[in-house]
Amino acid sequence: MTREVQLFKKKERRSLAEAADFLRQLADKVEKGNVLLKQGTDEVNVELPANVMLDVEFEHEQKPKKGLRHKLEIELKWYEGDDESGPLELG
Repeated sequence: MTREVQLFKKKERRSLAEAADFLRQLADKVEKGNVLLKQGTDEVNVELPANVMLDVEFEHEQKPKKGLRHKLEIELKWYEGDDESGPLELG
């Protein structure tokens, strides 16, 4: 039986410009293969392999009190020792 362990989580409201700036900074760190996540005294260092699985999803869900919620998720996934990749293009 497998068990997922959450090592870091942060949610906060940001303007679209602030979110884009954060994603640009994150992209630079991903390209270098190392991301340090910090919040207060909590830190998690993420070392990325040369190849990762890029998972992009867009969905919406009707919420009873707040209405239609949209979600764009971008995930990077990998297994230790797995070095395969496949092309994904933006249109």
